[in-house]
Amino acid sequence: MPNSMQAGLHLRSRPSLLQSAFVSVIQASRSLATHSEPYDTVVIGGGLSGIPFSGVAGYVAAIKAAQLGLKTVCIEKRGTLGGTCLNVGCIPSKAMLNNSHIYHATQHDMKHRGIEVSNVSLNLEEMLKYKDKAVAGLTRGVEALFKANKVDYIKGTASFVTPTKVAVDLNEGGETELEGKNIIIATGSEVTPFPGIEIDEKQIISSTGALSLQGVPKKMIVIGGGVIGVEMGSVWSRLGSEVTVVEFVGAIGGAGMDGEVAKAFQKILTKQGMKFKLNTKVIGAEKVDGGVQVKVEAAKGGKEETLDCDVLLVSIGRRPYTKGLNLENIGVEVDGKGRVVVDDQFNTSVKNVKCIGDVTFGPMLAHKAEEEGVAAAEIIATGHGHVNYDAIPSVVYTHPEVAWVGQTEEDLKNTGIQYKVGNFPFSANSRAKTNSDTAGFVKFMVEKETDRILGVQIIGPGAGEMIATATLAMEYGASSEDVARTCHAHPTLSEAFKEAAMAASGRPIHNF
Repeated sequence: MPNSMQAGLHLRSRPSLLQSAFVSVIQASRSLATHSEPYDTVVIGGGLSGIPFSGVAGYVAAIKAAQLGLKTVCIEKRGTLGGTCLNVGCIPSKAMLNNSHIYHATQHDMKHRGIEVSNVSLNLEEMLKYKDKAVAGLTRGVEALFKANKVDYIKGTASFVTPTKVAVDLNEGGETELEGKNIIIATGSEVTPFPGIEIDEKQIISSTGALSLQGVPKKMIVIGGGVIGVEMGSVWSRLGSEVTVVEFVGAIGGAGMDGEVAKAFQKILTKQGMKFKLNTKVIGAEKVDGGVQVKVEAAKGGKEETLDCDVLLVSIGRRPYTKGLNLENIGVEVDGKGRVVVDDQFNTSVKNVKCIGDVTFGPMLAHKAEEEGVAAAEIIATGHGHVNYDAIPSVVYTHPEVAWVGQTEEDLKNTGIQYKVGNFPFSANSRAKTNSDTAGFVKFMVEKETDRILGVQIIGPGAGEMIATATLAMEYGASSEDVARTCHAHPTLSEAFKEAAMAASGRPIHNF
């Protein structure tokens, strides 16, 4: 990310009464578009586009722009709003993760709790219907939000004609042209293909296919041990598949996960039945006799090995999607990785054309994209908006969950920052013990001189919810002592969070 962008977006612009009054004056005095005039804001991308995918940034930007008094239209090619997250990402995967966990726990975790359950079986067809029902309800909800906020919604494929005009091939046939004073690109990302391996979404699948398998494969190989790979691998492992994750580097979890946490995470997943081949490179894969053969070797070179599976999941990340936008026609700059280049106000190299979400810089996270959608709309309407990229949380929704925000211990060592660590295990937390769910810990990294919180990593029950408290603390520049002196209800899992803060600023009460 360009330094200028980082510097600008790290600035916090908190609204005041004076600013609110200023916004009201601006909205009252500005010349807003009428139905015969250009739109104030045209958003390209508002939800899933099949292959490709557009993200949540678009629909959020459209709603916020309309709420700020701007005449707004959102263009989406598939006609299903909500982005990768809602359609083939966050939401359906969490439905599968939650229900597969319930199934696995019913099989293996009930007897010792005094609950006798017999004849437990999997109805995969019903589980998939449940997932689809959840997605359908939420996507209809987004369209209702458009109507409530008076956002025009056009189902079609957009491409630039000029910096202020886009042509739209309508899904229902025909074409229209729209003019906008401001245009926001929010076309999102697509699955990164693996060179030489063709995805058919049946035997060789992407994360999209992993959400719709019609049967539990006896053996599954996952290429890539990042967040998506371990989440989807975990789903099918719980449902009965023998899952092996092949990862090029020496740790799972991907960028942002602390090394100590990654090691603990792998150990827990291994105990659950997943297998891992780290520091291993995939050379290729081919379908043979109804299965898939995957050729691998050591990442640094070595003897070739062949692994057999019924289903191969390719999960090596995502890449920005700009195909068909005709960005070259208007001169929008794109970097070597296909990302649209923006400054600290989300401006592209073309005046009045902004870009947000997966298609530009930063982590490909739905909540990061939402924040950018809000900020971009606010900048258009008022000239002010921000995203604090130092306080963007990440979550892996396995069981236990893994969540983090801010810097890792490795980051701090590399930058030479003097720091302290506070660590507290869930095995010493009373609620975790009563729940018989004690794997994992909370880890604080704080600046040695000031005690300011620099990063928090959590592996354990409720980590995805608990990380919000850490994010709030970092947003307001809290110290570990601030958290340690804040009363937390007893008995709760959140007490482990407080005790880790106590460990960083002094000593915890309930651990040696």
